[in-house]
Amino acid sequence: MLNKSIEDIILREDKRSMASLRPYLQSDFCTRSAQFILDNKGPVLIATGFYILSCDAIETDGPPGALAIGNALTSLGFPVAYVTDPYSDSVMKGLDPNLKLYKSPIANWDDSYAFASAVCEEFQPSLFISIERCSANSKDKYLNMRSLDISNYTAKLDPFASLINNSVGIGDGGNEIGMGNLAEVISEIPKLPDDPAITQCTHLVIASVSNWGGYGLVAALSQLTGENLLPTKEGETEIIKRCLQFGVVDGYLGSLSESVDGFTIEENLETLRLLHEIVNISDK
Repeated sequence: MLNKSIEDIILREDKRSMASLRPYLQSDFCTRSAQFILDNKGPVLIATGFYILSCDAIETDGPPGALAIGNALTSLGFPVAYVTDPYSDSVMKGLDPNLKLYKSPIANWDDSYAFASAVCEEFQPSLFISIERCSANSKDKYLNMRSLDISNYTAKLDPFASLINNSVGIGDGGNEIGMGNLAEVISEIPKLPDDPAITQCTHLVIASVSNWGGYGLVAALSQLTGENLLPTKEGETEIIKRCLQFGVVDGYLGSLSESVDGFTIEENLETLRLLHEIVNISDK
């Protein structure tokens, strides 16, 4: 795998035809996103948390990747805060009690914009990063991958993408914040939503699993800065296991499981291992 790129690694084991979107992005989209982040140094606001209707809980894809990105940026001197909703708030606090965290209400559009404006006024973010966070579609509905409506359980975080000029979106299904960049293409791909996300971003990262997209972004930051910022395999194993303590589920399986999108911890760690390998090679 040493001749593979970061993008090749995070699009391994592609269950949803996400790789079909790759021709519509720059080939080195992770590196470009990472350079964009480094070029816009300042406070960063990270959004995550995806509600699973069948379990009345959020999923294991998203929070680990968000923390990996946040920890990497903190190491580089970026002030970092997170924004989520009532279903994800306690999870993020449980995973790291020291996080600066904003909890958005599940509200109408006017109130959601007002909340986002207040957060931006207080935190003054120069950059917004969204990882595995549902976006509204063309009908202002939030739909999961089974096209079921989860609007009543999803805080509207889309306003942050319009209020903050610089943004990176990370997703693996076509219904996440940022995927609006490719909405017309997504709707034509059989395994992806017919009515996909409309919320756009400045730079888009696609992956087979959104956490992997987060790791890929961190790997690219590592290559650009000459410092391996990736989480350790031991640390990431602990994060995924601790998610279960807070009722977080595997969204693909619809159950409490030490897995992410149907991939075992070992399979997730293999992606992380390959990224460590490519980062360590680039440092030599």
